[in-house]
Amino acid sequence: MDNGTSSGRNVNDGFFEIRYQQDGVYLSVFPPVGKGIRVEAREVIEKLNRKQIRGFNKDVIELAVLKADKSAVKIADAQQEVKLDATCNVMVTPDKMKAFVALTPPDGGRMLTMEEILSHLARQGVIYGINKTTLESIIQYPIYNEMVCVAEGTPAANGKNGYVEFLFDINKERKPTILEDGRVDFRELNIIESVRAGQKLCNLMPPQMGTPGKTVVGVDIPAINGKPANLPRGRNVEASPDGLSVVASIDGQVCYIDGKINVFANYEVPADVDNSTGNINFVGNVIIRGNVLSGFTVDAGGNVEVWGVVEGAVIKAGGDIILRRGMQGLGKGTLISNGDIIARYIEHSNIEAKGSIKSEAIMHSNIKCGDKLELAGKKGLLVGGTCKVGKEIVAKVIGSHMATVTDIEVGVDPTLRERYKALRDEINNSESDIKKADQAITILKKLEAAGALTPEKQEMMAKSVRTKIFLSNKLNEMKEEYAQIEARLQQDVYGKIRAFNYIYPGTKVAIGTCLMYIKEPLQYCTLYRDGADVRVGPIDKN
Repeated sequence: MDNGTSSGRNVNDGFFEIRYQQDGVYLSVFPPVGKGIRVEAREVIEKLNRKQIRGFNKDVIELAVLKADKSAVKIADAQQEVKLDATCNVMVTPDKMKAFVALTPPDGGRMLTMEEILSHLARQGVIYGINKTTLESIIQYPIYNEMVCVAEGTPAANGKNGYVEFLFDINKERKPTILEDGRVDFRELNIIESVRAGQKLCNLMPPQMGTPGKTVVGVDIPAINGKPANLPRGRNVEASPDGLSVVASIDGQVCYIDGKINVFANYEVPADVDNSTGNINFVGNVIIRGNVLSGFTVDAGGNVEVWGVVEGAVIKAGGDIILRRGMQGLGKGTLISNGDIIARYIEHSNIEAKGSIKSEAIMHSNIKCGDKLELAGKKGLLVGGTCKVGKEIVAKVIGSHMATVTDIEVGVDPTLRERYKALRDEINNSESDIKKADQAITILKKLEAAGALTPEKQEMMAKSVRTKIFLSNKLNEMKEEYAQIEARLQQDVYGKIRAFNYIYPGTKVAIGTCLMYIKEPLQYCTLYRDGADVRVGPIDKN
């Protein structure tokens, strides 16, 4: 007797039975229970074809299915039952890294043996990574009509790139010491790391080779070997004889700038930067023991350290700027740093740092900071002016009880936003110039058609065409950069502002494109972006 049900059915579905009697082959169809699914004639006929039953009567079958009254009806003459063994279908993934088998149940026959399944796999080319334990399990405890993974290849393991092992601190935190009474000691920063000529500064670690893999069909998968690292050689350093390390060429301060190791000699000014010294332009570090007076410029390739007061002067540094006292900029003082800026106080100045800015008080100044603005110490004050910070502002007091206008923006690198605005203007100008070139070319072509194009006009046409081509190429490049910056500006912004004391009215806060005007004092809070709004949350000390 054979039972028949369609795959995926449940116990309430209808089913059918096929019996082989001496006088013929009989079919019984059972109805479903409740909301179960009825048997279809197609299912019965498919089963009869698989069992190779000859001469069955389709009309009788369809009537039996329609009635589904459990009664046995003769559908074919007497014949010997054909017993079907279990079958095996093999499927290999496109990447040849896995092989699956799907077993169909035996119908009166027997289950497949391990050797037979292995033979099916071999005919499909599967010879590697076969899990015989899994095969034994599905033979002993069969899982029918489901794909079972029985072979897995070994993926290639790529090698690791070589790297540079630094023998000095490249991430030295420039953090002033906070004394017990709350004052900040900007004299003890301990950020200068001096080295001697011949001192080893880094080692070049070799790359690791990769390990090849293999697919289930036995094909080797090549691995990618690691790439060697390059020596980060900058100024005043040299490679060791074996080429595996960098050593200092001179005595000086070691700095890691723009991915290269540099050793800078220090240039020291024993007193003020004034008429006796003139402007200073030096490739290394500059140490000024006195003040920097108004109208003078200090331009250094490394760090600038000032022991006195900076007035309305301009200081530019390829590294950090450290002001042990502070800056009274008189509205024209400027600090531009490719690293961090540290000062006791800053007043009426223009400040721009690619990294972070740390101070005790910043008043009525224009600040641009790519990373973090931190106001610590006894005052921790930020009041007046504009402040554009890439990531985070931490202060004790922002604004004042007199509602001083203080404009704060976090979450977007200010240099990126400025480049975005500059590109927009450049694109508009280029489009206008291309339009003028087109107009000139149109007029000159009309003269050419009329045979009135003089040699001077021919040269003018050639120049106009060259100008149009140049401007069009430049315009395409600018539009591509503009789209990239625009996409970055539209991304989610995660900047935040932490105030450990008060944020006073008069303060305007922008986090990305979200604005908040502070209308009443806020205390011990964190401002952050939540969707399209600026939210006020508890103080976050992390």
